[in-house]
Amino acid sequence: MSAGKLDQSFYSGNDPVPIAKVLLGKVLCTNFDGVLTSGMIVETEAYNGRTDKACHSHVHGKTERTSIMFGEPGIAYVYLCYGIHHLFNVVTNAEGNADAILIRGIEPLDGVHTILERRGRSKLERSVGGGPGIVSQALGITTQNYGEDLQDDLIWIEDRGITIKPSQIISSPRVGVDYAGEDAKLPWRFRIKGNKFTSPAK
Repeated sequence: MSAGKLDQSFYSGNDPVPIAKVLLGKVLCTNFDGVLTSGMIVETEAYNGRTDKACHSHVHGKTERTSIMFGEPGIAYVYLCYGIHHLFNVVTNAEGNADAILIRGIEPLDGVHTILERRGRSKLERSVGGGPGIVSQALGITTQNYGEDLQDDLIWIEDRGITIKPSQIISSPRVGVDYAGEDAKLPWRFRIKGNKFTSPAK
């Protein structure tokens, strides 16, 4: 794939797991008020809307909050966790299937000064890009961006030619989904081995 914005077809696969893996090394970008910020995606989680008890769309069905997940792929699903953390997900698969990928960690690239200001930090460390709520704060994403098309120019994901080999990917259970029973054990969290912006091992 040549460098540039990922097109809608990238997100249309019928299994969220390989998409979550391939997103590692891609670059999540935002441009708010003319300020470009970005980070290389270093940690993701896959959610399957049809079978996965950890997935919002499977647990709750089509509600006001989850409705965007049942739409076209390549759309932002942003929700509020614990009333404070804005979590950014990408809708995948085809309309009606309601899969999503949660972006859990980024390594800041563009607009580092702005990212540090948003995070109230003075140097690049894990607390600047590691964790799903942190990702959104670092890049300026909030629930106001629910439903943004990633083909537009506010939020998008780019391929900058960074290759992550399968041997560099760590698979482990997802975080904070104990309510999902056996599905909580699915190894659907993916991290780049050795990257300092990923979450600790579970």
